Amino acid sequence: MVIMKALFIGRFQPLHKGHLKVLEYASTQYDALLIGIGSSQYGHTLENPFTAQERKWMLKHALAELHITNFQIVCISDIHDPPRWVAHVCSLVPEFDVVLSNDEFTTDLFIEQGYVVNKTPIYKRDLYAGKEVRRRMVADEPWKALVPKEVYDIIQKINGVQRLKAIVQS
Repeated sequence: MVIMKALFIGRFQPLHKGHLKVLEYASTQYDALLIGIGSSQYGHTLENPFTAQERKWMLKHALAELHITNFQIVCISDIHDPPRWVAHVCSLVPEFDVVLSNDEFTTDLFIEQGYVVNKTPIYKRDLYAGKEVRRRMVADEPWKALVPKEVYDIIQKINGVQRLKAIVQS
């Protein structure tokens, strides 16, 4: 029996229902999921308000709620060097068979290095986007429905909305 491992990289700023739908789908299509937390060295910034550990916490709790257990989370820092990025990622994560990505840049980089890249279903991308969730948080618009309950609870616990508003005001 061949075990198929898939790599899915995201910033998860924050983990939203679109991410969760992709992970739920992938967990049924592959034997093992490697989830890369991209830009892992960043936190407390406008584009990356949550730390890698907070994002890991969000992922673990949301996936546990769906009884998804066939995953491993790996933090992947940015090196800001596209020609070396794939090698950098591969130095951090266990071996994998396929990359899951709808991002054109990521897809191109992995294909150039000989990897198989599969697209995933897209779930209301205009609505389920980290940028949209963060925009709504800052603007005091409804955002709770865009993220899993576990993620909402964690953001409340760490005062994530206040953090994001403070970042915008500074």
